[in-house]
Amino acid sequence: MASIQTSSLLSYSSLSSRKTINAAIHVPKLPRVDVSLPKIRIIKKAEESKPRDITPLSEKNTQHSTNSDALIKLCAILEAVADRVEMHNNIGEQRDNWNTLLLNSINMITLTATTMAGVAATCGADAPLLALKLSSALLFSAATGMLLIMNKIQPSQLTEEQRNASRLFRNLQSEIESTIALGNSTEEDVKGAITRVLALDKAFPLPLLGGAMLEKFPEKFEPAVWWPSKVCEGKGKPQRMGKTNGWNEELEMEMREVIEVVKRKDSEDYERLGNIALKVNKIMAISGPLLTGIAAAGSAFVGNDSWLSLVPLMAGSLAAVVNSFEHAGQVGMVFEMYRTSGGFFKMLETSVESTLEEEDLERRENGELFEMKMALKLGRSVSQLRELASKSTSYRMEGVFEIDEFASKLF
Repeated sequence: MASIQTSSLLSYSSLSSRKTINAAIHVPKLPRVDVSLPKIRIIKKAEESKPRDITPLSEKNTQHSTNSDALIKLCAILEAVADRVEMHNNIGEQRDNWNTLLLNSINMITLTATTMAGVAATCGADAPLLALKLSSALLFSAATGMLLIMNKIQPSQLTEEQRNASRLFRNLQSEIESTIALGNSTEEDVKGAITRVLALDKAFPLPLLGGAMLEKFPEKFEPAVWWPSKVCEGKGKPQRMGKTNGWNEELEMEMREVIEVVKRKDSEDYERLGNIALKVNKIMAISGPLLTGIAAAGSAFVGNDSWLSLVPLMAGSLAAVVNSFEHAGQVGMVFEMYRTSGGFFKMLETSVESTLEEEDLERRENGELFEMKMALKLGRSVSQLRELASKSTSYRMEGVFEIDEFASKLF
């Protein structure tokens, strides 16, 4: 019995050992973990090969804080510029209403006074004649005073000033928004934006009293100036011209030739037309109140059965015509338009000269970008601008340069 138990135990153990062996044999192999030490080494080498930023942390923080301060300041300036755009729009609409309302009111007063003078000339020497004469004289006197004020402030010219101010402030607003979007604003951008805002405020003042209003009848035509004057710094020995920052000698000669053509043609034309508009506006600004004043004085002679009765009638009618031509035709606005156009070409001239005077080419605006901007401002493509400069050069070198004929062909 003991032997049977012993044999059974042996057989059971052998079976269990076989099962264990079989189980060990059929268990799937675990994947070998590949410790990629070489890859770690490669990564380390790549990291070592990268240039290390040795800028101290304090300088990084200082630069970041400087950019943040400049960005905050630019946002504040942007809000002020947006407010000025809205303000100039509203004031421009208000002064345009002034022009319409004053024109209609003065013409109605003048024509009513003229009608009264005509009726008085047909009446006899009784009480209604005196009433008509006094009423006509008072209305002509009121029209004279209102015309003096209206011709002094020139509402149509004031409206054009506000339109130009609003447009230029919108341009500045777009430039500030672009600078903020690029995210590389500096203190120089802040100073430049403030300077331009102050220059525009000076060029287009809002007050009408206290001597702040622009002179509406200057001695001679002067182009408008709305940009800050920049002093060119960093002048030194001339550099040898290579292809640096988009600039070369050929591009500089091209810019000089374009500005010479603009001076000979556009600037002179707008100066001539501006002087004509100024003279016409002066004549009509004096003639209107003078005629209504004569009509007011002539009202005293109405009803005397003489040719003097025609004086208030003729003077009043002519005053209405002159007033309508001056303010309905907006001669003051035309004069301001010529001032702005002349100022635009003056700004181009100043921009090119100040850029070319900068000897450090890296401090200039990129030459190709500057050329493209110049072409767009003159309403041309870059190829047409180059053709304009080459033709100007060839005409001058041949010695057959005729200003009027050549400029009229180019423009």
